[in-house]
Amino acid sequence: MEETAYTKEGPMWAIDRRVPLAVIVAIVMQSAAALLWAGAANERLAGLETRTERIGELVERTARLEEQAKAANAALGRIEERLGR
Repeated sequence: MEETAYTKEGPMWAIDRRVPLAVIVAIVMQSAAALLWAGAANERLAGLETRTERIGELVERTARLEEQAKAANAALGRIEERLGR
């Protein structure tokens, strides 16, 4: 039976106790920065959604005004036609 040089007993995954404190601090700081970035991105997204809703309302109001202007122009055309007779 052949023995391999890579046999290990114990858990397959473990943290080495010699990990420097600076590495742990760096990981914590990067995680905190990622959370802050995600929060800022969420705020920007919420602002854009609010702005989009306002633009949608303006588009609807503009469409209504265009229809009213067409109706007013049609009425003006009929009035001019009657006066021209």
